[in-house]
Amino acid sequence: MRRQCGFSLVEIMSTMVVFVFAIAAASQMLTGLLTHAKQQSKITETNIEGVIGLDMMRSDIEHAGYGLPWNMNSIDYDEADNDSDTDWDDSAFNDSATDVAPGAIRAGDGAALYSSDVLVIKAVNAARNDASQKWTHLQKDNVKIDDLSGDGFETDDLIIVLDPGTTDENAHTLQLNGANWTDTYNNTANYDPENDKKVFVVYGVSPTTNTVTNLSFPFNRADYYVRTPGTVPSRCATGTGILYKGTVNQSDGEITELPLLDCVANMQVVFNLDTDINGTPDKYDNAASISAFTAEDIREQVKEVRVYILAHEGQKDLSFTYPNATVDIPAAPDPGSAYGINFDFNANGITDWQNYRWKLYTMVLKPSNLGAK
Repeated sequence: MRRQCGFSLVEIMSTMVVFVFAIAAASQMLTGLLTHAKQQSKITETNIEGVIGLDMMRSDIEHAGYGLPWNMNSIDYDEADNDSDTDWDDSAFNDSATDVAPGAIRAGDGAALYSSDVLVIKAVNAARNDASQKWTHLQKDNVKIDDLSGDGFETDDLIIVLDPGTTDENAHTLQLNGANWTDTYNNTANYDPENDKKVFVVYGVSPTTNTVTNLSFPFNRADYYVRTPGTVPSRCATGTGILYKGTVNQSDGEITELPLLDCVANMQVVFNLDTDINGTPDKYDNAASISAFTAEDIREQVKEVRVYILAHEGQKDLSFTYPNATVDIPAAPDPGSAYGINFDFNANGITDWQNYRWKLYTMVLKPSNLGAK
């Protein structure tokens, strides 16, 4: 009979060793691919957050001053209370005093996390509700030209009425119904223009809800800031915070927060000012520069708002090393950290900064509603 035999022990062991090395190599490749795919997924997630969240911020800055009264008709109003959730006094950015017009932009220099700035935008459309996006013209005998702003008003939407005026002295004058300066949309007849040539503008500010039955202030307000809440996503570097849009409630002056961007280390705001009021900006300055500005100063001098946000993309990556322990915010020559800060990761308690991909988001925006008559 023909002799039959199997593999020897040496041959089997040799084959197994080859397979072990091959599987180990394939496993390392697969692990690398999965890690890379996860990192890219988190980077994409961060970028989507940045596009959506920062676009909301961009829109609010560009619309700063939209629908704001310039002439208050001697009224007084309440604005923000000191919200306990923030580390600063929200009421410090109020303009509420008898016959004082609200400033479209306010800012706090170094008031938030790790000396981040606070940016405050005032405009009727700064809130997150449908009513605040609506407006219409009001003619004599309560004739309303509807649908100029898209969807029509609800009858119980809370509104303000402004007379556009013809001069700086009477421009954007808040209209009164006796001692009242606000009403619901179905009561616009209380603000009847005196003749056929006069046209008022009706702005929606808030819907009537169980908690908001009347306006506390004749506009809306959105505060942008960085803070560390109770929990931050686990993918974020230790010590980083979240960029929020905080909308001031008409009902109680407290703030309702909307998170916009995770894993944020710092935010700085720089203004480009027209100090000699000739139409051309001539001076960069930091957030503190406009703290004493009147509403008129802001309309005349603020020509550009620059926002710089330091955050990291994706998650921790042990195969990556960020090269610098400090970051200039903003970086020279745009226009340089003299108007912001030199951010030090270690000094601010972000000790594991080396293995994150840090990115400086930069927005250069021109408010388009500050000087419109």
